[in-house]
Amino acid sequence: MRALTWHGQRDVRVDTVPDPGIVDPTDVIVRVTSTGICGSDLHLYELFGPFLDPGDILGHEPMGIVEEVGPEVRTLAPGDRVVVPFNISCGTCWMCAQGLHSQCETTQVKEYGMGASLFGYTKLYGQVPGGQAEFLRVPFGDTLPVKVPDDAPDQRYLYLSDVLPTAWQAVAYADVPPGGSVTVLGLGPIGDMAARVALHRGAGKVIGVDLVPERLFRAQDRGVLTLDLAEIGKDVGDRIRDLTDGRGTDAVIEAVGMEAHGAPLTKAAQRLTGMLPDTLGKKLMTRAGVDSMAAFHTAVDAVRRGGTISLVGVYGGSVDPVPMLTLFDKQIQLRMGQANVRRWVDDILPLLGDDDPLGVDDFATHVLPLEDAPQAYKTFQAKQDGMIKTVLTPGP
Repeated sequence: MRALTWHGQRDVRVDTVPDPGIVDPTDVIVRVTSTGICGSDLHLYELFGPFLDPGDILGHEPMGIVEEVGPEVRTLAPGDRVVVPFNISCGTCWMCAQGLHSQCETTQVKEYGMGASLFGYTKLYGQVPGGQAEFLRVPFGDTLPVKVPDDAPDQRYLYLSDVLPTAWQAVAYADVPPGGSVTVLGLGPIGDMAARVALHRGAGKVIGVDLVPERLFRAQDRGVLTLDLAEIGKDVGDRIRDLTDGRGTDAVIEAVGMEAHGAPLTKAAQRLTGMLPDTLGKKLMTRAGVDSMAAFHTAVDAVRRGGTISLVGVYGGSVDPVPMLTLFDKQIQLRMGQANVRRWVDDILPLLGDDDPLGVDDFATHVLPLEDAPQAYKTFQAKQDGMIKTVLTPGP
């Protein structure tokens, strides 16, 4: 089959690799029809080389058609259409029963002290072959894939793999009061969808902050009040207080993470770490890694006293400087973590009907064949060509 594989920093290629097969009796093999490129895929493209091997298959936002099922699978059959959540959860352990599928005890990567395994996402998360490929082996066939109708376009359901549950959890964790206010820092795919979900769930004012014009225009069209970081610079907190009676918003969703701008030395150190030999690079990232904290500090500044920060942007450092005194003094609640995809599916499915309140049908800005993936990564990383969300289509 053809698959997108990692070969080094900023070096991804579409290669011919062996087809996956049934390994465990509860496995299914899915022929991938659509698969997204996620902002966190760029972390692999840029930074996480010490935890990748050449030939690793990337991608964690797939959907497709079941081609083969293991002998113990009872709820799926060849020909069924499914979405595959990005975290690999058994659905039956204690953590999954609590709705914490990202902490699944069956697939935790204990070697690195990490939570549930993820498709296509480094040794830290199990080094499981990913979904930017023509075929994907999916474990836990009866409890992990989400069966969806056969008669709707892929893009209506594709985002159940990551974007929709991640954005939904970000808003749920933000705990915005009815009619309240929330700032969304970063209007990439997750921040954009989080703003839409917040409005849908009754937020009275949603403020979106970014510096990419296409992202700002797109959010404005959905009713978001936008602030252009390129214009206001470091005055984000002051501008948000001006819009909220001097207090700040009830909540802030931080959807940027370690990609935050404004810290060139940190960015250079991150890139250097990604280029180091694996043994040294692993030690540096797991024991001395430092992220750009610009977005997080902005969130702490912009949230009102007694408010909530919902952190959904991915960080990779281990000694990041956290402003504990300010967090304590402002009585801020902080929630974060990988999305528990299966936890939120039943809440989201009713919104994927023909009325499309969240705008999923036209959420993608680019739909490209899998063979164009290397250029798509390059364009997405550079924030060029108006690329906000890209969907790849393996096969004919």
